[in-house]
Amino acid sequence: MLCAMSAAVGADVEALCSKCGDVWHVVVAKVGDQIVKVHCKECNKEHRYKSPHGAAKAVRNPSMTTPRPERAKPVERFEKPAVAADLSKPARSYRASESYSVGERVEHPNFGQGVVEVSESGKVTVFFGSGRRVLVQAKAGAKSALERPKPFDHTNTAGGKPVGQT
Repeated sequence: MLCAMSAAVGADVEALCSKCGDVWHVVVAKVGDQIVKVHCKECNKEHRYKSPHGAAKAVRNPSMTTPRPERAKPVERFEKPAVAADLSKPARSYRASESYSVGERVEHPNFGQGVVEVSESGKVTVFFGSGRRVLVQAKAGAKSALERPKPFDHTNTAGGKPVGQT
């Protein structure tokens, strides 16, 4: 009988099959001298190698030269917004077509009431009780989100201008 530690890939070896209970297998894969995967001759399934003698797995000892990676620090929950809310004005309902300024209170249908912390062209960062959210807002200098273009004069074939312009 071959020793499990020195069996080559393709060699017969004893291993426990959790499906059929048979012990005769063929070695499929090894890592170094350790058998890691076997093929059962009875049920034709591949699985990890399990010693029939109940030998314990080799315990990996951490390297003393390799430093241990730092644990991830817990995510901080902010209890207060970075900007004080303007309490002199009532909270406005949130609409993407409107623009907001820093310190304004916003009432969102899903997130509840919040305070605008950062206001940029096209987006706004709002502090809600559940956390910060980046929302869409009207871009600065935009006339209207749904403004129609002026009608085009198709009767003038020499390079028409919009109606009303000469």
